[in-house]
Amino acid sequence: MSRGMSRGGRRRNYAVVSILAAGALVLSACSSGGSDTGDDNNDQGNAKSQQSSIKFGDAADSTGPAKAVPGAKSGGTMEVLQRDSYAHLDPAQIYVSDEGSLANLIHRGLTGYKATDNKGEGHEVVGDLATDSGTTTDGGKTWKYTLKDGIKFADGTPITSADFRQTFERLFAPFINQGPTYLQQWLADTAGADYRKLLPDGPYKGKHLPSSVLETPDSKTIIFHFKSAHPDLPYALAMAGYAVVSKKGDTQAKYDKDPVTSGPYQIKSFKSGKSMVLTKNPNWDPKTDAIRNQYVDEFDISFNVSYETSTKSLLADSGADQTGVSFNNSVDAGNLSQVLGDSSLKSRTVSGYQPYVGQININQSHKELQDKRVREAIAYAIPVSPVVRAYGGSAAMEVAGGLISPTVSGYDPKFDPWGKKKNPGGDQAKAKKLLQEAGKVGMKLTFGYINIPEAQQYSTAIAAALKKAGFDVQRQDIPAETYYDQVGKVDNNYDIYTTAWGADWPSASTVIPPLYDGRAIADGSANYSHVNDAHVNSEIDRINKITDPAKSAAAWEKLDQYLVKDVINVVPTVYYKQVQIAGSKVGGLVYDNVIGALDLRRLYVK
Repeated sequence: MSRGMSRGGRRRNYAVVSILAAGALVLSACSSGGSDTGDDNNDQGNAKSQQSSIKFGDAADSTGPAKAVPGAKSGGTMEVLQRDSYAHLDPAQIYVSDEGSLANLIHRGLTGYKATDNKGEGHEVVGDLATDSGTTTDGGKTWKYTLKDGIKFADGTPITSADFRQTFERLFAPFINQGPTYLQQWLADTAGADYRKLLPDGPYKGKHLPSSVLETPDSKTIIFHFKSAHPDLPYALAMAGYAVVSKKGDTQAKYDKDPVTSGPYQIKSFKSGKSMVLTKNPNWDPKTDAIRNQYVDEFDISFNVSYETSTKSLLADSGADQTGVSFNNSVDAGNLSQVLGDSSLKSRTVSGYQPYVGQININQSHKELQDKRVREAIAYAIPVSPVVRAYGGSAAMEVAGGLISPTVSGYDPKFDPWGKKKNPGGDQAKAKKLLQEAGKVGMKLTFGYINIPEAQQYSTAIAAALKKAGFDVQRQDIPAETYYDQVGKVDNNYDIYTTAWGADWPSASTVIPPLYDGRAIADGSANYSHVNDAHVNSEIDRINKITDPAKSAAAWEKLDQYLVKDVINVVPTVYYKQVQIAGSKVGGLVYDNVIGALDLRRLYVK
């Protein structure tokens, strides 16, 4: 999945991206513990929900219309203040969080996430354009989908299986290079970029995927044939990157700026870097959609609006700002205390988790770190409270115990092997005792950190704590633009370094395999700690074949605990959170923990 962006930043959705923290665009972050901002008893600043096991819904669950939002009414224009313009509108090129949020309004796929409560906490994967979340009779090697009746694109063209064949075959074309690659790799039964060999030019030179791989026997049926079991397919197909593309309207690379939409809204105008206007799609039928509502008449989106500016405008709550919102901008760090401390703003603010987990990698390619007692000493010594303070406090970060975020099924809130939740300052005395037992007092540690103000601040505090524990710590700054390139090298010179990762969907199958499979170790691999543990590798293969989502989630969490507690290749630091504010005349405000931002599908003008 994704190297994270936090707090409304762009991420390779839910991929390499950045974390926006305290107004600085960075590539990673780690943080935890204690806070100088926000009240731990304030619901707005303290995200409490966590992701339970997600059900794969049947036909009844997938039948529209979506449940009405209490008190909602149709009509009105909503102002939208966004920092970042949209680089991609073609579904196949969408793999960052802000574009993913927009996709919830304009694109539809075979499956999607349905809210099962009014709090943004309960979810099901249901059929979106399909009649259900998919059926498999062989453990996930073969999946069948049937399209609903009455589904159309915004131009009135019926959506058929031919459109989905086009959708999936064009993923192999060279110009599609920004979106997710799960499905392509699964269809080709290969890893990396080798999947393109299956259909190098996509469908554009008359060649197609064979029926042994992708079958469309009639206008309403799509059947996937995989050589290996992929029980997570319903999750993957819910990504914006696999939403339907019109075969008739496919303009190849040009589709990225002017797509044919299928969701409740269509694009009336788009001026890159300036503005976008969304209006209702008259060919969207609510009876076919169990996921989305269509209340607002028009969304008027302005770009290049900083977090500070959007926060101040929405706080002022006058004129158009009364019906104003930001799809992704968070409350800036400078105004966070005011927003969370003013009880009159409670009805206008929402908060929740993002899917990112920060961690400090302990470089397993270095012989000096092979002694488990040394790694334990590092884990005990590291304080996470300095990182939390650097990024705005407990409203922005929560101390992490494990590697699985609260937004991911299988998360265990009680797991805390290094005592960070109780003592975010770390235990340097215990660490020093371990170092003494290992005969390694005075051992040199090179700490690589990203060269931004926040990391300069927290890295100094972490280095001081490690020195107190008996290490000889040398801090070394790494430029933000090359940070992941450098720590991603197998022979890098750093002993410890921070990274952040977010799940592509609410399963640890998009966290543990990409980060900790030792068979994937290579320059540029996401296995940043360069860990190669035989038990981890074999468990990844075993768990990937489990078809029951609840059993799979439990197995991933057990492996998470083994990695943190026994392998000790990384030290989890923080779970990322976000606070957003809207104008007083915006209704339906709910923070969705799977989306990692406001649930735009529920918004209405009061």
